[in-house]
Amino acid sequence: YIANQRKLESINDNEVGFYVGLKNLTVVDSGLKFVSRQAFVKNVNLQYINLSRNKLSSLSKKPFRHLGLSDLILVDNPFKCSCEIMWIKKFQETKFYTETQDLYCIDDNNKRTALLDMKVPNCDLPSANLSNYNITVVEGKSITLYCDTTGGPPPNVSWVLTNLVSNHESDTSKNPASLTIKNVSSMDSGLWISCVAENIVGEDQASAELTVFFAPNITFIESPTPDHHWCIPFTVKGNPKPTLQWFYEGAILNESEYICTKIHVINQSEYHGCLQLDNPTHLNNGAYTLLAKNEYGEDEKRVDAHFMSVPGDGSGPIVDPDVYEYETTPNDLGDTTNNSNQITSTDVSNKENEDSVTVYVVVGIAALVCTGLVIMLIILKFGRHSKFGMKVHGEVKGVGLVDQIWLSLQDCDNEGPSSVISNDDDSASPLHHISNGSNTPSSSEGGPDAVIIGMTKIPVIENPQYFGITNSQLKPDT
Repeated sequence: YIANQRKLESINDNEVGFYVGLKNLTVVDSGLKFVSRQAFVKNVNLQYINLSRNKLSSLSKKPFRHLGLSDLILVDNPFKCSCEIMWIKKFQETKFYTETQDLYCIDDNNKRTALLDMKVPNCDLPSANLSNYNITVVEGKSITLYCDTTGGPPPNVSWVLTNLVSNHESDTSKNPASLTIKNVSSMDSGLWISCVAENIVGEDQASAELTVFFAPNITFIESPTPDHHWCIPFTVKGNPKPTLQWFYEGAILNESEYICTKIHVINQSEYHGCLQLDNPTHLNNGAYTLLAKNEYGEDEKRVDAHFMSVPGDGSGPIVDPDVYEYETTPNDLGDTTNNSNQITSTDVSNKENEDSVTVYVVVGIAALVCTGLVIMLIILKFGRHSKFGMKVHGEVKGVGLVDQIWLSLQDCDNEGPSSVISNDDDSASPLHHISNGSNTPSSSEGGPDAVIIGMTKIPVIENPQYFGITNSQLKPDT
């Protein structure tokens, strides 16, 4: 904030350039008459400028055109009505200006006129128009671009050619101005070319994108490296985007979910990616060739790959990355699959997977058989030594689940009443069995209450005290 400095007549970059973070500047009630065109070139953060009540008779737009000003206050300055301050009128008319200032100017008759009513002949904003807004050219060719301008006074024309590598020459002395680019380089593909028309009222700009078509060029390819998957890295340049085809030992490599091309980064006409291989073996060792092709030409590069040593040579396998399931995405550069040719590397991977599945199936069957045998042994062991009981309404009481299953199996083979027989010589057992020593059962042996166990028919003696049967109810033959 500067005020009441009558000897302050000018502002230039030497005085405010040190304050690079300056956002607000106020110079009021002073003797300011001139602002240099380079005054605020280093103060790109300026948003508010107040130059009220000074001695400014004219003011160029140059010092302010690179600034994002929200307010520029210029009241009570003795401006002369001229084309040079027409930009101030235009600035007030823009939607970005919040308030209309009471600005005026003095004409040649020393008459005070409101700036919004000022009319100056042959004083108009410039405009710029290009002959082509989408420039396309083949590498090595030349092209000429024209820029037609209007405005009053007639504007000055300049070309903005940031980072242009190709040789070029321009002519801005005529209208339209011209720009000729010779022997266009592929490195210039994607650049913007601008024509700027400027006069004391303001400026206008027209821009066009330069697109260069060129044959593919494989700028980088390297031996495979282990990562999440094995990767043969490469970089290809080309416009339009080239199609990629891999060859293994001279034969077309048909890509699949196990071997496929991945593009990771696209920068203008440059593509960075890799040939991804999922768990390759020594059978995948060999020469890999990358062919990149588009309508303007082709390029190819070869690299030798070694993934794993041959089994039995003593060196063993090299370190192999962990392999996880992943989703294969389409090749960003186009379809590189050719199903009319064969490739041994992919077939080997499929065969190894089929062998692994076979081994798993055999092991699974063996495990199921062993489990079944163990269950049968448990049934035989615990079924023969389980506590006895009697079957009442299809259920055996006093025995475990295995005993009930065993008794159910016995019911399928025998008719009449059934009992569970215990081998334990327990004096508290209500039932005792008697074996007749015969290995061949007879339908008449043992009586009606006998049961068949294996090949032996055993009579059953009921304990009247256990079953609550009195002596009078006992059968005479028991």
